[in-house]
Amino acid sequence: MAAETYEGGCLCGKVRYRVSGDARNLCYCHCRSCRLATGAHCVAWATFEKDRFELVAGELAQVRSSAQVLRSFCGACGTAIGYAHERRPRELDVTLATLDDAKDLAPECHIWVSHKLPWVALTDGLPQFDEWRIKAED
Repeated sequence: MAAETYEGGCLCGKVRYRVSGDARNLCYCHCRSCRLATGAHCVAWATFEKDRFELVAGELAQVRSSAQVLRSFCGACGTAIGYAHERRPRELDVTLATLDDAKDLAPECHIWVSHKLPWVALTDGLPQFDEWRIKAED
């Protein structure tokens, strides 16, 4: 069976990317860092193998949002695209909302609910985790 391939990009269209393989760890993240990076109350993510991510057009700007995290975004319009954590060097999290067609990649849980804004009601019945769902290898 062929691996799934997804394409996506930013608001202004300068950045286009392709990512293939299994989408894992589909989640809504409520951490303060994700909220500040996007201006949204939470961010929907999917994890892919980093070597399966290919930039098709444009360039990604990057910012180190914490000691172990590098975030990627369009330098022209600011659209958040990727999240890389040093504890998971072979993985890249991609924002689901930047995929052209993410209808089959629904988040399966909420993470960092301990950081959730108090006016956000989680009523979708998905599992909720105070922090990470999956513990990173030390």
